[in-house]
Amino acid sequence: KLGRLVAIKFLPHSFSQLSEDERARLYQEARTASLLEHQNVETVYEIDDFEGETFLVMRYVEGVTLRETIQEHTLAIQDVLELAMQIGEGLQAAHDKGIIHRDIKSENIMVTPDKQARVMDFGLAKLQGAAHLTKTGSTLGTAAYMSPEQIQRTEADHRSDIWSFGIVLYEMLTRQRPFRADHE
Repeated sequence: KLGRLVAIKFLPHSFSQLSEDERARLYQEARTASLLEHQNVETVYEIDDFEGETFLVMRYVEGVTLRETIQEHTLAIQDVLELAMQIGEGLQAAHDKGIIHRDIKSENIMVTPDKQARVMDFGLAKLQGAAHLTKTGSTLGTAAYMSPEQIQRTEADHRSDIWSFGIVLYEMLTRQRPFRADHE
């Protein structure tokens, strides 16, 4: 409506079937993500519904995922360091606001044509200290990047993001993940 180029991410159809508590969690997480204003974090502008489908409106980020970047070339150490600093600064900005990403992985980091890293997809974000709206016993995240706390389904904090960031760093340097399990 404002004539701005944005990215629209439609959530899986199953989101339209959410209970009121689950929908409250989803909207809380979208509000959490919208609190972040940082050059290394994707900005969430809106969450809305259209014809029964829920979607997020976010700043459009031109580029490719870090995963694609890693697969296409071996990164020079200097490039790894520069990207790592930017990812770390984005995560620090989130952690300073009490926001935990909970799904840091190379697919959730975009690299722009001018080599700027942007942490994306705060869809699993959780505001520290917020009411638990996640189902008890559920596991959120991607298995190969999950911290021990996430796998054990215990309370995750900013250290879980640091663990996952370490896996991303390993992947940037070696072009493979340290743990190759497809499940917990």
